[in-house]
Amino acid sequence: MLAAKPTEIFDRDWEWSQLDRFISDDQPGATLGIMSGRRRQGKTFLLESMCELTGGFYYAATEAVPRPEALRQLAEAWAAYTSTPASVRFADWERALDALLALAPDRPVPVVLDEFPYLAREARELPSVMQKALSPGRQQRAASRTRLLLCGSSISFMGGLLSGGAPLRGRAALELIVPTFDFRQAAEFWDASDHRLAALLYFVVGGTPAYRTEYLRGAAPADQAHFDEWVVEHVLSPASPLFREVRALLSEDPALRDTGLYHTVLAAVAEGNATRGGIANRIERKAADISHHLTVLEDAGLLVREPDAFRENRSEYRITEPLVRFYHAIMRPNWAQLERVRPGRTERIWAASQDTFFSKVAGPVFERMCRLWAEDMADPQTFGGQPARVLSGVVRDPAARASHEVDIAALDAQGRVLAIGEVKWGKRMDAGHLARLEKIAQVLGSRDQRPKVLALFSGTGFSSELTEAAAGSRGRIQLIDLPRLYTGS
Repeated sequence: MLAAKPTEIFDRDWEWSQLDRFISDDQPGATLGIMSGRRRQGKTFLLESMCELTGGFYYAATEAVPRPEALRQLAEAWAAYTSTPASVRFADWERALDALLALAPDRPVPVVLDEFPYLAREARELPSVMQKALSPGRQQRAASRTRLLLCGSSISFMGGLLSGGAPLRGRAALELIVPTFDFRQAAEFWDASDHRLAALLYFVVGGTPAYRTEYLRGAAPADQAHFDEWVVEHVLSPASPLFREVRALLSEDPALRDTGLYHTVLAAVAEGNATRGGIANRIERKAADISHHLTVLEDAGLLVREPDAFRENRSEYRITEPLVRFYHAIMRPNWAQLERVRPGRTERIWAASQDTFFSKVAGPVFERMCRLWAEDMADPQTFGGQPARVLSGVVRDPAARASHEVDIAALDAQGRVLAIGEVKWGKRMDAGHLARLEKIAQVLGSRDQRPKVLALFSGTGFSSELTEAAAGSRGRIQLIDLPRLYTGS
């Protein structure tokens, strides 16, 4: 290991270890790494810290800078790094890349080009130039131990650098995506030991670290009683950096053009329209007309398409970022009034939005939290086997001419149903919820898919009758509350 991770970097142990392994590879020859992830996840902090500790070179590109100016800025950074007194000028990207390769003749050195999409937008030939510079038989590459890292926040663009017939396909020794924190990591990061408060915070700001450190400067509700006040002051206020964040997320991604239509698509999903046809109907477009927009939002990491657990060729779209869902469900419909601040108005808007918050924001986000727990955090024996996928779906009951929605469907690697579950954020669950799952289990049993386990997830708690039933079920009935979600398996 070249460098121990600085204590001020929260979590990110795995990402740091992958960077360290890539950079510390002592074999001769320059190598290429690709790093991506949505904005505000701490990519730049990781790379700057690694460069500082290892004596690496770091350069961050600037948006909308013409090619000559970008080459001039890079040359200035190179001259400062090498302590070159004379004026340095790179005539083209071929010479610039050779200068970067020459930075590490004797030992591995990280050389970071951050915000790489800005460079490539103005110099479309740059990936091809890099392919040539990193050709296996080229002397400049063989004589270098440069560990060249390209970083960017456009996931679709960065992923495209290595896909299909892209020039850099097969050239990279590292492809690292920095994710948002999951709900457990987010609770620890926000120092929220109260599980319900931690969940409420996650429903609004998700797991993006910069929202606490840079945007809110650590401002957080002390307890549940202060949550509403915190939302009003730090999320719904036009003076807060979070207020316009979702608009910025879309406008900053070069893959998202005509952002108005993308916002409309996201708003339709936030309202509960999850299928392609449902989204198209909501925005009064043909399904074929929005296929491209859905694909782009998927590539940007803002939407995910999840297959139905029980019906082939059917899928639903989910918003991945809680703040995006919160914005479209709560803020966008009230935008004009929120912008024109009046005493007490924002408080009234937030109070009137409580039903929408719990049904369109808290409920869907809590379901995703529960699916993540079932897939990645639960003990495999909880469901009688290791789930390969945890989805949602609809079970049709021809005998009753009815359909039953299933919030949680844990499937093994062969697609067999291990468990089904129901999720309720704001309702205390009772024997009626169990009876509903038993009915669905019977329907699945008629198809030789009877689940081993019935799971009930609640953000509020369970009735004594349901608790007694679970205690005597020998593990067939699993009750998962907030403490178990956040600390147990």
